[in-house]
Amino acid sequence: MKLAALVAAATLSMSSLVFAQGQTVVIKADTVLDGKGGTLTNTSLVVQGAKIAKVDPNASGVTYDLRGLTVMPGWIDTHAHIIQHFDRHTGKTPRRGEETPQEAVFYAVDNAYTTLLAGFTTIQSPGAELDKDLRDFIATSNVPGPRILTSLRAITNRTGTPDEIRAYVRKMVADGADFIKLFATASIREGGAQTMSDEQIQAACSEAKANGKRAMVHAQGPEGAKAAILAGCSSIEHGNYLTDEVLDLMAQRKMYFDPNFGLLLHNYLDNRAKFIGGNFNEAGFEFMEKGIPIGIDTFKRALKRDIPIVFGTDAVAGANGRNYEEFIYRVRDGGQKPMAAIVAATSTAAQSMGLGDTIGTIAPGFEADIIATDGNPLQDITAVRRVVFVMKGGKVYKNLATAHKAPSRSSAGAGSR
Repeated sequence: MKLAALVAAATLSMSSLVFAQGQTVVIKADTVLDGKGGTLTNTSLVVQGAKIAKVDPNASGVTYDLRGLTVMPGWIDTHAHIIQHFDRHTGKTPRRGEETPQEAVFYAVDNAYTTLLAGFTTIQSPGAELDKDLRDFIATSNVPGPRILTSLRAITNRTGTPDEIRAYVRKMVADGADFIKLFATASIREGGAQTMSDEQIQAACSEAKANGKRAMVHAQGPEGAKAAILAGCSSIEHGNYLTDEVLDLMAQRKMYFDPNFGLLLHNYLDNRAKFIGGNFNEAGFEFMEKGIPIGIDTFKRALKRDIPIVFGTDAVAGANGRNYEEFIYRVRDGGQKPMAAIVAATSTAAQSMGLGDTIGTIAPGFEADIIATDGNPLQDITAVRRVVFVMKGGKVYKNLATAHKAPSRSSAGAGSR
């Protein structure tokens, strides 16, 4: 997006925010997915300020008529790298020092705006210093974008001894991290073997807990994942090579699982020339290609167990703003029911971040994060590509609903496409 267009869009958004904040807003809908697996019909959502005040079929007046669309809570991506992008000159991912700080900021703002308009009102971004300022500017309404939680940076086997890792966790918390991210294993491009010792993982997760923070763990292989589960960490990310033993342990401990198996790998492979460099080499891409069916199998085995599965994409350059494609991969390739995929991206995702009483659900007292799709994703999962209305915290950032008042394009049974 050109800078002028971005500024104009932001200005337009800000002007509509004043309208939304100053009065009661009534949203009329005939199909509402509540984020917890339920469907409400022929009702109205009454918004006062930033909150949903009530769900009332008898509410008078209509501010936004979303009948003929499918209304639901704003989606939550629990793993997205919001600042990553392709360079507008080279078309490739910029390496360290290849762009100015000002360029990095504008790319990040563009990603944030695009992601919000795609229906994602909250994201969790693991590991970039720039996330902090972007988070804070969005929170004060100076920049339109999703609500952001960030780890600022990450812990690896090179961070130091267990005691040094504990000190580093405390520094991350003091610097404003919302959660802690650690790499227990190598990348999928390097086979996913455990890299941090059990003692290092224990130090990171226990210190995070002692400081009131969650610990998100990159763990491709079973050994690193098992160590993280036994250490009391909060979530396993990726988990491409998890065994039944590890999945059973996750079910017993009710540990959150964020598989990132669809959009991430396909995006890398579709844009391989733009990522090439470092471990993004032919061997690495071969690992990713082989990893796709393995990840699908792991996901299907996880679905058979009582594991709380959340919706994360690990969105990087080329995927930010297209985070919704993960829904389609999960339903089409992974066999997840459409409603379960929606719940994973709403109430379950919110619970995993400690925000289960605040976002991710359509109910009185929750943040007025409300979106609408042209078509019903329960019947046609590709409807997630057609977000026509976005409200975040009671503020409307996108409203194309009046252009989509024709009957829905959804068709019965299309969810298995």
